[in-house]
Amino acid sequence: MKKRQRIKKNEDFQKVFKKGKSFANRQFVVYCLPNEDQTEFRIGLSVGKKVGKAVTRVQIKRYIRQVFLELKNEIRQDMDYVIIARNPAATLDFHETKKSIEHVLKIAKVLKKK
Repeated sequence: MKKRQRIKKNEDFQKVFKKGKSFANRQFVVYCLPNEDQTEFRIGLSVGKKVGKAVTRVQIKRYIRQVFLELKNEIRQDMDYVIIARNPAATLDFHETKKSIEHVLKIAKVLKKK
């Protein structure tokens, strides 16, 4: 992930939370906010301390970033995404994580049809 593809500032997170729409399954919550003046999507990650210790949280973030990297051509580019990991996400391996995130993105209708 390039730096310009990440949401880091609290004000950007709050904007997505307040104005965006949320979609969820058991493992992840995804907030989506259209942003017309950008050419590529941005993602923000939130993995709370309740999910696990630092090693687990970092691993989940890596998995999520890799999933978005693999799906970058199929995801709507003019959007900001904030992904919140829930407790069950700690038990998933990479392939299960990818499947779960694809499921949420299909619910949100931001994934192009194959």
